[in-house]
Amino acid sequence: MTLPRIERKTGVALWRQIEQVLTSEIEAGTLEAGSRLPTEPALAERFGVNRHTVRRAVSSLVDRGLVKVEQGRGSFVAEHVLDYFIGPRTRFSDLVHKQNRHPGGALLFARREVADSVIAEALGIAVGAEVHWLETLGEIDGRPISVGSHYFPAERFPDLAEVHQREGSITRTLTHYGCGDYERRVTKVTARMPSAGDAELLRQGRARPVLVTESVNVDTDGRPVEYGLARFAADRFQIVFET
Repeated sequence: MTLPRIERKTGVALWRQIEQVLTSEIEAGTLEAGSRLPTEPALAERFGVNRHTVRRAVSSLVDRGLVKVEQGRGSFVAEHVLDYFIGPRTRFSDLVHKQNRHPGGALLFARREVADSVIAEALGIAVGAEVHWLETLGEIDGRPISVGSHYFPAERFPDLAEVHQREGSITRTLTHYGCGDYERRVTKVTARMPSAGDAELLRQGRARPVLVTESVNVDTDGRPVEYGLARFAADRFQIVFET
């Protein structure tokens, strides 16, 4: 493949030409969303210019929102942002499919734990009662977007981990128990820096924040069926509240 050349006698500044070439490669997918840009020395060698010229071109891409700089890690092509609609029936897979993207993910682990005061209050159970804790990784188009902690009352859903392993999703698992019409009762949103484990799973730096959603889902009688804490890569999605 012949690489685009930089012309020095066109009247167009060299940094602007480099910006145009990189923009074309981003739009064509040659430089994929989330991928790391080549280093300044590599770009300078490719285009036959000094690093200051490259730096100005990349700075312009940053100003336009096409590239993001992570301190200590480099420059990355900006992610395609997902609109995450929060309403009575929030379903991750449905939201992703409606935006012509592909959901995915994995169950990281499932275990039984005893409810602390926060989990117990959210689920309407006694402190110390057993709960199922499912830790999941959510993906869009093969890229991680969220790490979720999901808690369910074990007395009501005694074999939930086994059912989830068979069904492959939380919605289908709750449907198995007759709770497929569950609704979101409350959602709280905060921002913080990620833990080392979450940053690794989300494939992002520790200096990039995550958005945390704390939620309670209830059945048609208003009884809590799930308490969730999800950590989202903040630059890959935006929360939209439906009213």
